[in-house]
Amino acid sequence: MGLFDKLSSMLKIKKEQINILVVGLNNSGKSTIVNRFKNPDERSNVIVPTVGFSIERFQNQGVFFTAFDMSGATRYRSLWEHHFKSCQGIVFVIDSSDRMRLVVVKDELELLLQHQDIANRRVPILFFANKMDCADALSSVKIAAGLGLEKIKDKPWHISSSNALTGEGLQDGVQWMVHQIRECVASSKEKST
Repeated sequence: MGLFDKLSSMLKIKKEQINILVVGLNNSGKSTIVNRFKNPDERSNVIVPTVGFSIERFQNQGVFFTAFDMSGATRYRSLWEHHFKSCQGIVFVIDSSDRMRLVVVKDELELLLQHQDIANRRVPILFFANKMDCADALSSVKIAAGLGLEKIKDKPWHISSSNALTGEGLQDGVQWMVHQIRECVASSKEKST
C-alpha cells in the first residue's frame, strides 16, 4: 500500500478511479504509453506485443487509472467492444509514421463510434498521434483531417502529438482526459439531481 493509499484511507478520502480503454492498431505504441505512466520502479524494460488484452494500473494527478490495454492485431480487435460499457474514456493510439494503415485506423474508429455502447454516450476520446519522432510522421493536424475527427460532434475529443519512448506529449493528453472525465461525471450528477 503506497503512501497516498494509507493517507487517503486514514483521512477517509474517496479515491477517484477511472477506467480507460487503450485501443489502436498493432505496433502503434499502446503498451509503451501505458508503461510510461507507471512509476519508474514498476515499468517494464521490455515491451512485447499484447495478446488479447492486459490490465494495467497507474496513478496520475491524484487519479487512479485502470487501463485496459487492448491488442491491435486484426484477430483481437473484436475484443474491444467487450469493454465499451465500463470505460469512462478512450485512448486511441495512432502510429503517425504508418501512412499506409491510416485508412484502417479510420475504419476501426468509425466502428467504435457506431457501437451501441459508445454511440449514445458522451465518452471523451484522446488520440495520441504517436511516434512523432519518426522522419516520415504525419502531423497531428493531418491525422485529424485524415480520420475526419471534425465530424465527431457528440463526444469531446483531443489529439496530442506524442513520443511514447521519451514521454513527450503524454502528460498533456492525460490532463485533458482527466478534465473531460471530471466534467462528464459532474454533468451526470447535475442531471440526476
